Amino acid sequence: MAELVYRPVIGAAQTMFKALDLKIECRGSEHIPRVGGAVLVSNHISYMDFIFNGLAALPQKRLVRFMAKDSVFRHKISGPLMRGMKHIPVDRRKGEAAYAHALNSLRSGEIIGVFPEATISQSFTLKSFKSGAARLAQEAGVPLIPMALWGTQRIWTKGHPRNFRRSHIPITIRVGEPLAAPADQYAGAITRRLRERMQELLEAAQRAYPVRPKGPEDTWWMPAHLGGTAPTPEAVREAEQKD
Repeated sequence: MAELVYRPVIGAAQTMFKALDLKIECRGSEHIPRVGGAVLVSNHISYMDFIFNGLAALPQKRLVRFMAKDSVFRHKISGPLMRGMKHIPVDRRKGEAAYAHALNSLRSGEIIGVFPEATISQSFTLKSFKSGAARLAQEAGVPLIPMALWGTQRIWTKGHPRNFRRSHIPITIRVGEPLAAPADQYAGAITRRLRERMQELLEAAQRAYPVRPKGPEDTWWMPAHLGGTAPTPEAVREAEQKD
């Protein structure tokens, strides 16, 4: 079927990134299969992560269908776009329908994008992973493709204002080799291996990132263990428990 919405949205995103003069560096796109189903799994540090995940697949001429919370599909602007791009709404109270939708898409040869942390990590470190990505890959008989993003939190993330100025922000993307998800293995064990692989990719992206905070007021986007002032994972969990 013709992609009447997805490709124009890609073009608009690329135009916006050029206007912002983002410095996007992506390595590993060759690990994304040119044909057949796969589960693309990424860390989640920004509201715009799905766009950069999708860009990583373009060199292989693939379009990624993302699983996203259903409220995005109810929005008057984003809703028609998300539906037009054939992304998959997830109602957490009725997750079976979204799972079945994603499974059918994988079996028909689509690439499905998943954020196993479920929500944005305010500490900019990896949170605990849900096992849904591994179970999907197992049941569909497709590989998991791990990837990591760094720098996207500087554009638009939870708890901070959007930065859509021409600020020349670097974005670093790393895509790893496919990870098998054998049907006879425990999904939890596969998920642990996946998280370890993504931690390696995230650290590689952080090491390759070409800039550091400009001063004390610019350390908010760096995780605490790297000397930044982002909240620690423990502090984030305590705040969430209070809410």
